[in-house]
Amino acid sequence: MTDTELTAAASGTFTIGGDLTVNRLGFGSMQLPGPGVWGESRDPEGAVRVLQRTVELGVNFIDTADSYGPVVAEQLIKKALHPYRDDLVIATKAGLTRQGPNIWTPVGRPAYLRQQAELSLRNLGLDTIDLFQLHRIDPEVPLEDQVGELAALQSEGKIRHIGLSEVSVAEVEAARKVADIVTVQNLYNVTNRQSEELLDWSAEHGVGFIPWFPLATGKLSQPGGPLAAIADKTGASPSQLALAWLLKRSPVMLPIPGTSSVDHLEDNIAGASVTLSDEDFEAISAAV
Repeated sequence: MTDTELTAAASGTFTIGGDLTVNRLGFGSMQLPGPGVWGESRDPEGAVRVLQRTVELGVNFIDTADSYGPVVAEQLIKKALHPYRDDLVIATKAGLTRQGPNIWTPVGRPAYLRQQAELSLRNLGLDTIDLFQLHRIDPEVPLEDQVGELAALQSEGKIRHIGLSEVSVAEVEAARKVADIVTVQNLYNVTNRQSEELLDWSAEHGVGFIPWFPLATGKLSQPGGPLAAIADKTGASPSQLALAWLLKRSPVMLPIPGTSSVDHLEDNIAGASVTLSDEDFEAISAAV
Protein backbone atom coordinates (compact mmCIF):
# COMPACT_ATOMS: atom_id res chain seq x y z
CA MET A 1 0.00 0.00 0.00
CA THR A 2 1.44 3.36 -1.01
CA ASP A 3 1.38 6.47 1.17
CA THR A 4 -1.35 7.86 -1.10
CA GLU A 5 -3.50 4.85 -0.24
CA LEU A 6 -2.32 4.65 3.38
CA THR A 7 -3.89 7.78 4.78
CA ALA A 8 -5.90 8.85 7.81
CA ALA A 9 -8.01 10.93 5.43
CA ALA A 10 -9.84 7.72 4.50
CA SER A 11 -11.49 7.85 7.94
CA GLY A 12 -13.54 10.90 6.98
CA THR A 13 -13.65 14.19 8.86
CA PHE A 14 -15.23 15.76 11.91
CA THR A 15 -15.31 19.43 12.84
CA ILE A 16 -14.43 20.08 16.49
CA GLY A 17 -16.17 23.08 18.00
CA GLY A 18 -17.50 24.20 14.65
CA ASP A 19 -14.14 25.40 13.29
CA LEU A 20 -11.43 22.72 13.59
CA THR A 21 -11.89 20.08 10.90
CA VAL A 22 -9.77 16.96 11.45
CA ASN A 23 -9.46 13.52 9.96
CA ARG A 24 -11.36 11.25 12.32
CA LEU A 25 -8.51 8.78 12.87
CA GLY A 26 -6.03 10.55 15.13
CA PHE A 27 -3.04 9.63 17.26
CA GLY A 28 -2.67 9.32 21.03
CA SER A 29 0.75 9.99 22.55
CA MET A 30 0.37 8.08 25.82
CA GLN A 31 2.74 5.28 24.77
CA LEU A 32 5.65 7.58 23.94
CA PRO A 33 7.06 8.07 27.51
CA GLY A 34 8.66 5.28 29.53
CA PRO A 35 6.99 2.28 31.22
CA GLY A 36 3.95 3.17 33.25
CA VAL A 37 3.70 6.43 31.24
CA TRP A 38 6.56 7.60 33.45
CA GLY A 39 9.92 9.11 32.59
CA GLU A 40 11.76 9.52 29.34
CA SER A 41 11.05 7.43 26.27
CA ARG A 42 13.17 4.30 25.89
CA ASP A 43 13.82 5.46 22.32
CA PRO A 44 13.39 9.24 22.00
CA GLU A 45 14.53 9.34 18.38
CA GLY A 46 12.17 6.50 17.54
CA ALA A 47 9.34 8.43 19.17
CA VAL A 48 10.19 11.44 17.02
CA ARG A 49 10.10 9.24 13.90
CA VAL A 50 6.68 7.89 14.88
CA LEU A 51 5.28 11.40 15.31
CA GLN A 52 6.72 12.60 12.02
CA ARG A 53 5.39 9.55 10.22
CA THR A 54 2.01 10.14 11.83
CA VAL A 55 1.52 13.50 10.12
CA GLU A 56 3.03 12.18 6.87
CA LEU A 57 0.16 9.68 6.82
CA GLY A 58 -2.52 12.34 7.10
CA VAL A 59 -3.14 12.41 10.84
CA ASN A 60 -3.96 15.98 11.82
CA PHE A 61 -5.39 15.36 15.29
CA ILE A 62 -2.91 14.46 18.06
CA ASP A 63 -3.98 13.92 21.66
CA THR A 64 -1.58 14.30 24.57
CA ALA A 65 -1.51 15.37 28.24
CA ASP A 66 0.78 17.16 30.65
CA SER A 67 0.81 14.00 32.78
CA TYR A 68 2.29 11.75 30.09
CA GLY A 69 5.82 11.46 31.42
CA PRO A 70 4.98 13.97 32.89
CA VAL A 71 5.64 16.56 30.13
CA VAL A 72 7.64 14.01 28.08
CA ALA A 73 4.99 13.50 25.40
CA GLU A 74 4.32 17.21 24.95
CA GLN A 75 8.02 17.94 24.56
CA LEU A 76 8.46 15.10 22.07
CA ILE A 77 5.60 16.49 19.98
CA LYS A 78 7.28 19.89 19.90
CA LYS A 79 10.66 18.38 19.01
CA ALA A 80 9.21 16.27 16.21
CA LEU A 81 6.66 18.61 14.66
CA HIS A 82 7.30 22.26 15.54
CA PRO A 83 6.76 24.52 13.66
CA TYR A 84 3.39 22.87 13.17
CA ARG A 85 1.43 22.43 9.97
CA ASP A 86 -1.50 24.83 9.72
CA ASP A 87 -4.04 21.99 9.74
CA LEU A 88 -2.59 20.14 12.76
CA VAL A 89 -4.82 20.17 15.84
CA ILE A 90 -3.09 19.33 19.14
CA ALA A 91 -5.26 18.47 22.12
CA THR A 92 -3.79 18.27 25.60
CA LYS A 93 -5.14 17.68 29.10
CA ALA A 94 -4.55 18.71 32.71
CA GLY A 95 -6.01 17.57 36.00
CA LEU A 96 -4.07 14.38 36.80
CA THR A 97 -0.84 14.55 38.78
CA ARG A 98 1.86 11.89 38.81
CA GLN A 99 3.76 10.43 41.76
CA GLY A 100 5.26 7.47 39.95
CA PRO A 101 4.65 4.85 37.21
CA ASN A 102 0.95 4.09 36.70
CA ILE A 103 -0.06 6.47 39.54
CA TRP A 104 -2.63 9.13 38.62
CA THR A 105 -4.09 11.54 41.20
CA PRO A 106 -6.77 14.12 40.28
CA VAL A 107 -6.07 17.75 41.13
CA GLY A 108 -8.59 20.28 39.87
CA ARG A 109 -7.79 23.40 41.85
CA PRO A 110 -8.21 26.36 39.50
CA ALA A 111 -4.71 27.76 40.17
CA TYR A 112 -3.21 24.36 39.36
CA LEU A 113 -5.16 24.00 36.10
CA ARG A 114 -4.07 27.49 35.06
CA GLN A 115 -0.44 26.69 35.85
CA GLN A 116 -0.57 23.49 33.82
CA ALA A 117 -2.17 25.24 30.85
CA GLU A 118 0.65 27.79 30.89
CA LEU A 119 3.24 25.00 31.04
CA SER A 120 1.57 23.12 28.18
CA LEU A 121 1.71 26.26 26.04
CA ARG A 122 5.46 26.39 26.71
CA ASN A 123 6.16 22.67 26.32
CA LEU A 124 4.21 22.46 23.06
CA GLY A 125 5.47 25.78 21.71
CA LEU A 126 1.98 27.18 21.18
CA ASP A 127 0.31 30.54 21.66
CA THR A 128 -3.12 28.92 21.92
CA ILE A 129 -4.03 25.31 22.74
CA ASP A 130 -6.64 24.11 20.22
CA LEU A 131 -8.40 21.73 22.61
CA PHE A 132 -7.73 21.73 26.36
CA GLN A 133 -9.37 18.89 28.29
CA LEU A 134 -10.02 18.43 31.99
CA HIS A 135 -8.28 15.07 32.43
CA ARG A 136 -10.42 14.10 35.42
CA ILE A 137 -12.99 15.86 37.52
CA ASP A 138 -11.49 16.38 40.98
CA PRO A 139 -14.20 15.33 43.49
CA GLU A 140 -12.69 17.69 46.07
CA VAL A 141 -13.27 20.81 43.95
CA PRO A 142 -16.63 22.08 42.65
CA LEU A 143 -17.02 21.21 38.97
CA GLU A 144 -18.05 24.76 38.13
CA ASP A 145 -14.76 26.06 39.56
CA GLN A 146 -12.71 23.64 37.45
CA VAL A 147 -14.57 24.28 34.21
CA GLY A 148 -14.86 27.95 35.08
CA GLU A 149 -11.07 28.29 35.13
CA LEU A 150 -10.86 26.69 31.70
CA ALA A 151 -13.51 29.14 30.50
CA ALA A 152 -11.39 32.00 31.87
CA LEU A 153 -8.34 30.71 30.00
CA GLN A 154 -10.49 30.47 26.89
CA SER A 155 -11.63 34.08 27.24
CA GLU A 156 -7.96 35.09 27.50
CA GLY A 157 -7.17 33.35 24.22
CA LYS A 158 -4.90 30.73 25.80
CA ILE A 159 -7.16 27.84 24.86
CA ARG A 160 -9.55 27.61 21.93
CA HIS A 161 -11.95 24.84 22.92
CA ILE A 162 -12.74 22.86 26.08
CA GLY A 163 -13.19 19.11 26.49
CA LEU A 164 -13.77 16.68 29.36
CA SER A 165 -12.41 13.20 30.06
CA GLU A 166 -14.03 10.24 31.86
CA VAL A 167 -17.40 11.81 32.52
CA SER A 168 -21.07 10.94 32.60
CA VAL A 169 -23.86 12.60 30.65
CA ALA A 170 -24.98 14.39 33.82
CA GLU A 171 -21.47 15.76 34.39
CA VAL A 172 -21.19 17.06 30.83
CA GLU A 173 -24.56 18.72 31.06
CA ALA A 174 -23.54 20.35 34.36
CA ALA A 175 -20.27 21.55 32.79
CA ARG A 176 -22.13 23.00 29.79
CA LYS A 177 -23.87 25.42 32.12
CA VAL A 178 -20.42 26.97 32.70
CA ALA A 179 -18.72 26.64 29.29
CA ASP A 180 -19.18 25.17 25.83
CA ILE A 181 -17.93 21.55 25.86
CA VAL A 182 -16.96 20.36 22.38
CA THR A 183 -15.44 16.92 23.09
CA VAL A 184 -15.53 14.12 25.63
CA GLN A 185 -12.92 11.41 26.05
CA ASN A 186 -13.92 8.14 27.74
CA LEU A 187 -12.74 4.55 27.73
CA TYR A 188 -14.55 2.85 24.86
CA ASN A 189 -13.75 -0.01 22.49
CA VAL A 190 -15.20 -3.14 20.95
CA THR A 191 -15.07 -5.02 24.26
CA ASN A 192 -15.87 -2.17 26.67
CA ARG A 193 -18.95 -0.10 25.87
CA GLN A 194 -19.85 1.26 29.27
CA SER A 195 -19.91 4.78 27.82
CA GLU A 196 -22.56 3.95 25.23
CA GLU A 197 -25.02 6.43 26.74
CA LEU A 198 -22.46 9.24 26.53
CA LEU A 199 -21.60 8.30 22.95
CA ASP A 200 -25.25 8.49 21.89
CA TRP A 201 -25.64 11.81 23.73
CA SER A 202 -22.54 13.14 21.96
CA ALA A 203 -23.88 12.18 18.55
CA GLU A 204 -27.19 13.90 19.34
CA HIS A 205 -25.42 17.13 20.36
CA GLY A 206 -22.59 17.17 17.80
CA VAL A 207 -19.92 16.68 20.47
CA GLY A 208 -16.76 14.82 19.45
CA PHE A 209 -16.29 11.48 21.24
CA ILE A 210 -12.65 10.45 21.71
CA PRO A 211 -12.40 6.79 22.75
CA TRP A 212 -9.21 6.05 24.65
CA PHE A 213 -7.80 2.51 24.63
CA PRO A 214 -9.58 1.96 21.30
CA LEU A 215 -7.78 -1.22 20.23
CA ALA A 216 -8.72 -3.65 23.00
CA THR A 217 -9.98 -6.75 21.20
CA GLY A 218 -9.52 -9.47 23.82
CA LYS A 219 -11.05 -12.84 23.10
CA LEU A 220 -12.78 -11.49 20.01
CA SER A 221 -9.51 -11.76 18.08
CA GLN A 222 -8.64 -15.26 19.25
CA PRO A 223 -9.04 -18.19 16.83
CA GLY A 224 -12.72 -18.82 16.32
CA GLY A 225 -13.70 -15.35 17.54
CA PRO A 226 -15.68 -12.93 15.37
CA LEU A 227 -12.77 -10.58 14.71
CA ALA A 228 -10.53 -13.48 13.70
CA ALA A 229 -13.18 -14.83 11.35
CA ILE A 230 -13.76 -11.45 9.70
CA ALA A 231 -10.00 -10.85 9.54
CA ASP A 232 -9.58 -14.13 7.67
CA LYS A 233 -12.36 -13.13 5.26
CA THR A 234 -11.28 -9.55 4.61
CA GLY A 235 -7.50 -9.68 5.05
CA ALA A 236 -7.65 -6.87 7.62
CA SER A 237 -5.96 -7.26 11.01
CA PRO A 238 -8.07 -7.47 14.21
CA SER A 239 -6.80 -4.00 15.22
CA GLN A 240 -7.84 -2.55 11.87
CA LEU A 241 -11.27 -4.12 12.25
CA ALA A 242 -11.60 -2.68 15.76
CA LEU A 243 -10.86 0.80 14.39
CA ALA A 244 -13.20 0.29 11.44
CA TRP A 245 -15.95 -0.75 13.86
CA LEU A 246 -15.44 2.41 15.93
CA LEU A 247 -15.50 4.64 12.85
CA LYS A 248 -18.71 3.03 11.62
CA ARG A 249 -20.32 3.10 15.06
CA SER A 250 -20.80 6.88 15.11
CA PRO A 251 -19.94 9.91 12.96
CA VAL A 252 -18.68 11.78 16.06
CA MET A 253 -16.16 9.04 16.92
CA LEU A 254 -12.50 10.18 16.92
CA PRO A 255 -10.28 7.16 17.69
CA ILE A 256 -6.72 7.97 18.83
CA PRO A 257 -4.73 4.71 18.72
CA GLY A 258 -1.21 5.21 20.02
CA THR A 259 2.06 3.36 19.52
CA SER A 260 5.80 3.79 19.74
CA SER A 261 6.37 1.72 16.58
CA VAL A 262 6.25 2.97 12.98
CA ASP A 263 5.14 -0.47 11.77
CA HIS A 264 2.28 -0.57 14.25
CA LEU A 265 1.37 3.00 13.33
CA GLU A 266 1.10 2.12 9.65
CA ASP A 267 -1.03 -0.93 10.48
CA ASN A 268 -3.39 1.30 12.47
CA ILE A 269 -3.63 3.94 9.74
CA ALA A 270 -4.57 1.21 7.26
CA GLY A 271 -7.67 0.69 9.41
CA ALA A 272 -9.01 3.99 8.09
CA SER A 273 -9.46 2.37 4.68
CA VAL A 274 -11.28 -0.72 5.98
CA THR A 275 -15.02 -0.59 5.33
CA LEU A 276 -17.11 -3.01 7.33
CA SER A 277 -20.24 -4.44 5.77
CA ASP A 278 -23.39 -4.00 7.83
CA GLU A 279 -23.35 -7.76 8.43
CA ASP A 280 -19.79 -7.74 9.79
CA PHE A 281 -20.48 -4.64 11.89
CA GLU A 282 -23.50 -6.31 13.48
CA ALA A 283 -21.54 -9.53 14.06
CA ILE A 284 -18.85 -7.63 15.96
CA SER A 285 -21.45 -5.56 17.83
CA ALA A 286 -23.33 -8.64 18.95
CA ALA A 287 -20.23 -10.49 20.10
CA VAL A 288 -19.97 -8.66 23.44
